Amino acid sequence: MVVLEFKVKGNKTQYAAIDDAIRTGQFVRNKCLRYWMDNKGVGQKDLYRHNTWLRSEFAFVKDLNSHACQASVERAYNSISRFYNNCKKQIPGKKGYPKFKKFSRSVEYKTSGWKLSPDTKSISFIDKKGIGKLKLKGTWELWRYDQKLIKRVRLVRRADGYYVQFCVKVDIKESLDPSHTNVGLDVGLKEFYTDSKGNTESNPRFYRKGEKRLKFYQRRVSRKKKGSANRKKAINRLGRTHLKISRQREEHAKRLARCVIRSNDLVAYEDLRVKNLVKNHCLAKSINDAGWYQFREWLEYFGQKFGRVTVAVNPAYTSQNCSNCGEVVNKSLSTRTHVCKCGCRLDRDHNAAKNILTRALSTVGHTGTLLNARGDLSSTLFGSDLKGQDESLNRESPSF
Repeated sequence: MVVLEFKVKGNKTQYAAIDDAIRTGQFVRNKCLRYWMDNKGVGQKDLYRHNTWLRSEFAFVKDLNSHACQASVERAYNSISRFYNNCKKQIPGKKGYPKFKKFSRSVEYKTSGWKLSPDTKSISFIDKKGIGKLKLKGTWELWRYDQKLIKRVRLVRRADGYYVQFCVKVDIKESLDPSHTNVGLDVGLKEFYTDSKGNTESNPRFYRKGEKRLKFYQRRVSRKKKGSANRKKAINRLGRTHLKISRQREEHAKRLARCVIRSNDLVAYEDLRVKNLVKNHCLAKSINDAGWYQFREWLEYFGQKFGRVTVAVNPAYTSQNCSNCGEVVNKSLSTRTHVCKCGCRLDRDHNAAKNILTRALSTVGHTGTLLNARGDLSSTLFGSDLKGQDESLNRESPSF
């Protein structure tokens, strides 16, 4: 599965119709959640029946395509099933009880309710919401794919405009010649990553660099009168600035991950729990700014696409153990040089990257596949301290 994204061009009436469709999808999802809360033991079929009742009761719901309403029901049930799964697995902390959506940004159509033009330069939405024909702006070659392979179409609202995403069911695998090299990666805050060969990639710190501008636009928002048109404009300008920073971070992670995967047969990295790391309030902003999890997601995506092996290893003691003799050399975060009594003297991150690669190479190949929490296939390597890595169906266009 691959997702191709285009920006759409229309008039103000069409944009208002898109907003109405998004609000309707949000209404259906929230109503289904309320129905589940009020009725014990409700399943997905019962939610579909409740959706049918909503369409008969509310005219504005009936105006939205029936498949789009079903997609909103599926979104509600996905949040419910995820909550049940977390309870069954007895994960620590909050279990993710379903919440009502207050600000939705997308509505999803299935195989009906829309029609693509023969030249794939425009798309028409043919339900009663009045969206009509929208021009597509983008560089993806949509004409290469059979329209029967398009399983979902999403309308997405962002700070800088409206977008349409096509979910195409195609094989995204490509073959590459073996590079006969392996690499271990240690991510950090000083350098974005250091590999087992001693090479480093600088940390761009996009949020830190744009923080001054963000504060400027945030002050402009706070000075405007609540509910005024000028405040809405200031909020939109602030949102566009945030969007630019997030896109910079995403493109940086994508570019690096693609280069690393194409250059190595095996890529090893730490199985970090970023959600737990950001609980350290002294480092939370810098960790989020680095985008380690995005980088890992793209490594796993390109690994699956190009047929490379990606291994997530247990990060425990990768910085403390000596990569030469295996002796434990305790050091604090402020100690940036690893010095061992065996004579090994390396940069701390370089030493950790070599340990990460050693752990990955100590495994005995693939032993099967399993499903991760999101339902994607994950290749799993044998080893007591290794976690499965994703075969994610992520997109090469920005997320919604």
